[in-house]
Amino acid sequence: MRTARFTLDPAFTVGTVDPRLFGSFVEHLGRCVYTGVFEPGHPTADADGIRGDVLDLVRELGVTAVRYPGGNFVSGYRWEDSVGPAEERPRRLDLAWRSTETNRFGLSEYISFLRKIGPQAEPMMALNLGTRGVAEALQLQEYANHPGGTALSDLRVQHGDKDPFGIRLWCLGNEMDGPWQTGHKTAAEYGRLAAETARAMRQIDPGVQLVACGSSGRSMPTFAEWEATVLQETYDLVDHISLHAYYEPLDGDVDSFLASAVDMETFIEDVVATCDHVGARLKSRKKINLSFDEWNVWYMSRTQEQVSALDWPEAPRLLEDNYSVMDAVVLGSLLIALLRHADRVTVACLAQLVNVIAPIMTEPGGPAWRQTTFFPFAQASKYGRGQVLDVRVDSPTYDTEKYGEADLLHATAVRGEDGTVTVFAVNRSRTEPLPLDVALNGLGPTSVVEHSVLADADSDARNTLAEPGRVVPHTAEGTTLDGGRLTAVLEPLSWNVIRLA
Repeated sequence: MRTARFTLDPAFTVGTVDPRLFGSFVEHLGRCVYTGVFEPGHPTADADGIRGDVLDLVRELGVTAVRYPGGNFVSGYRWEDSVGPAEERPRRLDLAWRSTETNRFGLSEYISFLRKIGPQAEPMMALNLGTRGVAEALQLQEYANHPGGTALSDLRVQHGDKDPFGIRLWCLGNEMDGPWQTGHKTAAEYGRLAAETARAMRQIDPGVQLVACGSSGRSMPTFAEWEATVLQETYDLVDHISLHAYYEPLDGDVDSFLASAVDMETFIEDVVATCDHVGARLKSRKKINLSFDEWNVWYMSRTQEQVSALDWPEAPRLLEDNYSVMDAVVLGSLLIALLRHADRVTVACLAQLVNVIAPIMTEPGGPAWRQTTFFPFAQASKYGRGQVLDVRVDSPTYDTEKYGEADLLHATAVRGEDGTVTVFAVNRSRTEPLPLDVALNGLGPTSVVEHSVLADADSDARNTLAEPGRVVPHTAEGTTLDGGRLTAVLEPLSWNVIRLA
C-alpha cells in the first residue's frame, strides 16, 4: 500500500473552531425525550425527572448547543402547551411522527436540562413557521428572554422561572422546503415569512442570532435555488443558513457509504458559493455562516414503514439505529468534514442526542450506554478545539459508484491554544492498513502523547444492551514523531486520533 502524506504548517490555517460545532439535537421524537433524557422514577433520576446516567454521558460526550424541540415536530409545536404546571398541560397529536405528545417535558425542563449539563450547553430554539408565524415567535421570545414586567415574562416567573432563559440562537423554522413538512412553503413564501419574523425579533433584541432554513438535503430538486431565493429576502437579517444531511449504505454500496464525507464537503462548498453569490449581488460585505444543524448516519430507508404503522402512541421506539464500527468510522469522517470547513460552519448539531439515531442509548428503568458513534464525537469535541490547520492529502485512492475516485485517507488537524496538535484521520480501506507520513513545519510538538484507534476485526461489531462495552477505542503501537516527521500505520477501516505535544 502506498503511503498517504500531508504537511502541517502554522502559516496555513482554515479557521478557529466555534464550540457550537459540537452541538446536538433533542426532538420530541420516539424516545429521545421520554425514557431518554427524561424519566421520572428512574433509579438515577433527579427531582426534576432528568436521568443522571444520561447526564453523565452527555457531559462526557462534550455537546455544546442543543437544538430543540425539532425537527419536523416543531412545525406543529404550540409553545404555550409546554409551559406551566406539567399536570395541566394538554395532550396533542404530533402529525410529524404519528405520536401523542404529553408535554410533560417542556420549555422549562429543556432549559433546566441544559443548565445541569453545564455552562457549555447553549439553547438553540427552533420556531414554528409551519403552522404559526411572527406573532407566536415574538410571544415565545418575550416569555423566554424578557426579564419581567410584561404579561408573558411575568407568566414565566409565575411558572417558577424567575431568571430569563437567555436564548440567543434561534432557528427560523425547520426544513420548510420539504413537502413532508406541516406548513410546507415555497422559497418565496418562506423567505418573506422568515424575513418578517427576523425583523420583528430584532426589534425586541438586536443581538439575537438567527438561522434561516436552507435545503433539507443536497438532493432536493430546489437546492441552491431555494437558498438564493431565501437569502435574497433575509441576507441582512440572519446570521446562518441551515444544512441537513444523513447517510446510509444504499443497495449494499459500502464503498460509497465510506466516502459520504465527499458529499458533505461538496454540499458545504456549494452552499458557501450560493451565499457568497447572493452577497455579491447585494453588494454586501457580510458573510453568512453555515449551521449544519442535522447530520448523522441514519438508516432512513427503514423509517417510513415504521412511522406509517403507528396509531398515535406515546414515545414509541422509533429510529433506534444500532451503530456498527463502520458507522462510527463514517461518522468520524463527517466530523472531519465539518472541521475542515470551520471557517464557515460555525454551528453543527448531531441528530440526535439519546435513543433516536443517537450516540447514547437507554433502556426504560434500566441502564444507559455508549454506541460506537459516541467515541469519535467525544474525542473530536475534547481535542478538536483551536485552529484548524489546512490539510491537503496525497493519498492512494479507490473507486466509488456515487462519488467517483475517493481518497483512502480523510484527515484534518487542530492546533490548540497550548501549541498541542491533534490529527484526526480515517482509513477508508476495508482490508488494508494505510501508512501515514506527516511533515510538521514550524510546529512545536516533539512527541506522541497518544494514538487512539476505533477499529475492529469485525466491522459490524456493535455495543448493545447485552454487550455495552463490546467496542471501545484502543491504543495503537509504533506511532512516532522524530525530527518533525510523524509516522503511523492506520488500521483498516479505522478512526484515528493522534495527539502531539
